[in-house]
Amino acid sequence: MFSLISFLVVGLIAGALARFLVPGEDKMGIGGTLLLGVVGAFVGGLLAVIFTSATLGSFGPSGLFGSVIGGVVALLVYRQIKK
Repeated sequence: MFSLISFLVVGLIAGALARFLVPGEDKMGIGGTLLLGVVGAFVGGLLAVIFTSATLGSFGPSGLFGSVIGGVVALLVYRQIKK
């Protein structure tokens, strides 16, 4: 239970940071920001597995950083699809 709550909190923080780093207007509420962070964590985790020796499901000190990068990538892809 605690791991699910911490995952959602990290996802919310990562989504908010991704939205802050990518300029532009995105009309999404707290749920959309949370979803962006969770998708960003997934994308960041997959990128870490592809480009480093990380294992899938491992959470290290760079997990939030990877989640933010994944969130930025997901937000840019979302904007391209939305156009």
